[in-house]
This record gives sequence, structure tokens and C-alpha cells, in this order.
Amino acid sequence: MAGNIWGKAAVPERAMSDTRLIKKYPNRRLYDTELSKYITLTHVRDLVLKGVELRVVDAVTEEDITRQILMQIINEQESGESPLFSTETLAQFIRLYQNAVPDVFAEFMEKSLSLFTEQQKLYQSQVQDALGADPVKAFSELTEHNLALWKDMQESWLRVAGMSSTQGSAKKGNKS
Repeated sequence: MAGNIWGKAAVPERAMSDTRLIKKYPNRRLYDTELSKYITLTHVRDLVLKGVELRVVDAVTEEDITRQILMQIINEQESGESPLFSTETLAQFIRLYQNAVPDVFAEFMEKSLSLFTEQQKLYQSQVQDALGADPVKAFSELTEHNLALWKDMQESWLRVAGMSSTQGSAKKGNKS
């Protein structure tokens, strides 16, 4: 294996297991066993965003605390400037813990999020296809198309109002 910028052997993207193991120590620090270094909650969030499957365990008890860490990340995100969930939505979540069948709601949420993600990817793909390799050219073509539509609409309106620009040009030509 080739070395990285720190002179250590490069670690493959996915080592033996497909799941990245993160250990949380009593001092509340997170340790990435694949990179052999301490990381922050922001690093864990970045791994999630990259689609890395991970598992967080308590270093002392070996208890799986992945959900707790992910909830902590969500809590930090929700405390920021642009939260995803409204106060009413959060209140409804709390009520659902008491009134709903958790398995049914969890399955509904998972399927809804999967569908949303698929639709988002499809939309992004369609936008990319529409823009092609040259977005400036695509926007120029769209602008030209919209301008032609606007001119046609304006001409139709003027014709209905009896003030067609072609009639106006002919009348101006007759005056001379």
C-alpha cells in the first residue's frame, strides 16, 4: 500500500468489514478504529453523509450506541439556524411514542424517506440531463425560448387589442 501525506500506509476505503467501528470512551471522545485516531461528532456526521455504514459502541461495555450518537447529530442540526422539523412535528413525534404502534410508524418513516431520497436523485438526474455538459448554454437556450414565447404572447395580445406591431409598422410605412 502506498503511504499517505502523513507517511502512514493508506487504509483502504472499506477494510475487512463493511461497517466502520467507532468507539466512544468514558472521556466522551470518539475513536475511529479504521483511521486509528480520535474524531469529532462532525466527522461522524461527514461519514454518514458520505454513505459510510458505521457502528458506534461504548468502549467499556461494548453496548451499541449508534442510535444515541445519530440522535445527538440530529439534535445539533436541529439546534442550528435552519431546523428540519417544526415544533409541531417534534410534538407529534413525542405523541406517536405513546399512541402509535412503533414498528408501523418506523416502517412508514423508513419507506417515506427512501421514496423521498429516490425522488430527489431522479430530480437531480433529470436536471443534470436537461442542463447537459454546458449549463450556460442550456440556460441561454432556455432564455431564448422564453423570450420567443413572450414575444408570441405579446403579439397575440396586441393583435386582440387591435394594435398588432405588424399593423403598426404598415401604418407607419403608409404615413411617409
